[in-house]
Amino acid sequence: MMTVRYFFALMDNVMSGHIILSHGSDSSPQATKVSALAQAAEALGWTTERPDYGDCDAHGLAGSVRPRVQQLAGCMARAGTPPVLVGSSMGAFVSGLASMQLPCAGLFLLALPTGIPGYGEAFDMAREVPSMLIHGYVDDVCPPEPVLELARGRGVPCLMLADGHRLADHVDKITDQFRLFLKQCSTEQRAA
Repeated sequence: MMTVRYFFALMDNVMSGHIILSHGSDSSPQATKVSALAQAAEALGWTTERPDYGDCDAHGLAGSVRPRVQQLAGCMARAGTPPVLVGSSMGAFVSGLASMQLPCAGLFLLALPTGIPGYGEAFDMAREVPSMLIHGYVDDVCPPEPVLELARGRGVPCLMLADGHRLADHVDKITDQFRLFLKQCSTEQRAA
């Protein structure tokens, strides 16, 4: 028989909400990191969505930003409640920009470029929502120094890993950190 205390302990661990995971340039919704993060979130009771930005990427690096942001904003609007946005590389960049247009419940950004060559707008992201940056010390595509400056300036937690741009050697560690991040988002949603 379930005791009242046990029931409420279970309820404290229940996490829910919607997550939109955005892949990097010339990648797909089945990419390793976004797939692992989606599986971890679904196991915790969250719903997930992974837009396919393949058509957007056909416009080139700078040309893909606006269509990607528009597509992501459309997903956010259809979500019904503010979603948690997760992105890797270009997916992180557009998740930040989209968070400036519509409310989100959190930002979990990997291998973040703070600027896109040929695109006139610098990176920006919503404030006052749970946020986390994860980056590789040896990222040769998106140098770590601007990300560290951004994290320091905004007071956003930043986990630096001994890895490159794909963060391929640390998928399990990133997934563990994501579970903790979702617990934080869930706690803040319940407190609101």
